[in-house]
Amino acid sequence: MLPTLADVLRLDAVRRGQPRVVAGAGRLGNPVRWVHVAEVADIAHLLHGGELVLTTGIALPEEAARLRGYIAELADVGVSGLMVELGRRYAAALPAALVAAAEEHHLPVVVFAHEPAFVDITEAVHARIVQDQFAELRASDQLHQIFTQLSVEGASTEEVVRQVASLGGHPVVLENLTHQVLAADAAGGDPAELLSAWETRSRAVRPAGRTGYDPTSGWLVTAVGARGEDWGRLVVTLGAPPGARETVLIERAATTLALGRLLDRHAESAERQAHGTIIARILAQTYADPQEAAARARALGVPLLGRRLLGAVLRRRGAAAPPVRELSEIAAAACKEARLAALVGILDEGGAAARVGVLASLPARADVETVLTDVATRVRKRAGADGVLAAGSVVDAVRDVRRSFQEAEQVADVACRGAGGRLFYRLPDLRLRGLLHLLRDDARLQTFVERELGPLLEYDAERGTDLTRILELYLEAGRNKAVAAQQAHLSRPAFYERLRRIERVLGADLDDVESCASLHVALLALSSVRWERS
Repeated sequence: MLPTLADVLRLDAVRRGQPRVVAGAGRLGNPVRWVHVAEVADIAHLLHGGELVLTTGIALPEEAARLRGYIAELADVGVSGLMVELGRRYAAALPAALVAAAEEHHLPVVVFAHEPAFVDITEAVHARIVQDQFAELRASDQLHQIFTQLSVEGASTEEVVRQVASLGGHPVVLENLTHQVLAADAAGGDPAELLSAWETRSRAVRPAGRTGYDPTSGWLVTAVGARGEDWGRLVVTLGAPPGARETVLIERAATTLALGRLLDRHAESAERQAHGTIIARILAQTYADPQEAAARARALGVPLLGRRLLGAVLRRRGAAAPPVRELSEIAAAACKEARLAALVGILDEGGAAARVGVLASLPARADVETVLTDVATRVRKRAGADGVLAAGSVVDAVRDVRRSFQEAEQVADVACRGAGGRLFYRLPDLRLRGLLHLLRDDARLQTFVERELGPLLEYDAERGTDLTRILELYLEAGRNKAVAAQQAHLSRPAFYERLRRIERVLGADLDDVESCASLHVALLALSSVRWERS
């Protein structure tokens, strides 16, 4: 950080000349980038701004207009100030025109009552500049080391934000692109006050560039992201324009946060792949010894020996369901939050059959229903009702895990066909539909379906009618013709006529309870067979 003109006035080499500010006293905060001794009036075109100009005034013009022009040129180029030695050209005071022009252009002007050594002033100021620049470099290197260590240690988002607040001494907030707070540290202040109406306040702050200061709010803001994709903003509430250190601090922190997110994604992906491989090999029975599977799982922090094991499957239901990779992360997060040791991996990424496998390792005294409810509730919170969680039976050995998963997959198949709103499904929850699904490959069940519904299915196929659907609506409505007609979007006479046609085709009485029960079972079985084929 560059010294200001006020800092320069406090240096011994300057104080020996008994300096006195005669104009521009309100601009003593101007930073001094360099010191330049100049005894000519047309010096402005050789300067770049930020210089402190020293002169005895011996070459300055006498005319008031030219003095005003001299001051105007210095102000336009952006010098930090002008210091004039009295005694050579000007005995006791500067010309009034020069002082008035300096006040008009807000240019600080300082006079020396005693002759100073310009070389001492130059050396002292330049030494201060170099010293401050070295301090900045040292501080920057320190920040680099701190945030590099945080990256290596895999520090959490909260830890990085906490470090920024500690190092800078100002409140810090990390937000996403919709201005929702991801992490915050009030730096000893009131967190409620810091975050009050945050979204509204944040939306009003739009500094230019990736890093910028908003003078209205006093916020220093930088974008957070990598690979051309920003995902948030880091905000430091300064209340005053930032120095170089604050800018380096916030940008280095943003880089650490972006890198941390990339590493987290990679680590999670690698973890899911490792878990999925173990589950897939257990299901395929490719491990020569169950002990090998247990050893590999144990290395990932999931004990399988001496535990109760349960296979579960999470499937997508509907086009609005999250992608299977996202479902896998949702399931993993739910298990971690529920403190359930589990292997979680993708079993199949393809289309409607895409599914995530969960091999849960339960303590001996754990209540299965409680554990499943806890995990399923957390999954539902993230995935909504578009994710179906199905669980198999609890087994006691790795060699029996395959059976638990097969049951879970069968249950998931049936549950995805329905519109139930349960948190999770197990075989007893599916009742008759579940039994028929388990028997869907049995030739005797298929023969029963053809015997009961064959003529109606052929009639629809030949004539392009939908009598099978009408029958299904009628039976699902509990044989309530009015309700079924409404669901079919038909008038009652039209619906009644279709029921009579169904009776003629099937040779059945739809007022007979036993006939209707048999037809309903056949329709459920047909649904299971058709789902398997699809």
